[in-house]
Amino acid sequence: MRITLAAVGRAKAGPARDLYKDYAGRLRRGPIGPLILKEVEARGTFPPAELRRREAELLRAAIPAGARLIALDERGETLSSAEFAAHLGRWRDAGMAEIACLIGGADGLDEAIRDEAALVLALGPMTWPHLLVRALLAEQLFRANSILTGHPYHRGQ
Repeated sequence: MRITLAAVGRAKAGPARDLYKDYAGRLRRGPIGPLILKEVEARGTFPPAELRRREAELLRAAIPAGARLIALDERGETLSSAEFAAHLGRWRDAGMAEIACLIGGADGLDEAIRDEAALVLALGPMTWPHLLVRALLAEQLFRANSILTGHPYHRGQ
């Protein structure tokens, strides 16, 4: 199952990008992976609602045809790592070949793109920098892969 991470903004060199690359690199084998990053950026200055709409158009263009969508949003569902792995495992077992995870910009995701998602996921009640969310998501995808393969990386309940 291939996963595309479509994200608003371009990550600059630094610890957040390095951490993302580390976990994304671990997803080359197994039932989940590879993880492919597609960065998009709306050029210009716009009111927040217009900026979200433009970013949604760019994100949609980065999504592979037929992909099941996961939208990262602070108003989404919070899942344990095991529950997240179970979601991915069910989709894999149902023959889903493409997953697309969507991370909006500083003003969040457009409501229309959230409505299109099969899963709207929150990484807890705190707000995280959208560039750091990439690394957090990559780690959780690696953890889900470990859970699904029975690898001891995940030691949680």
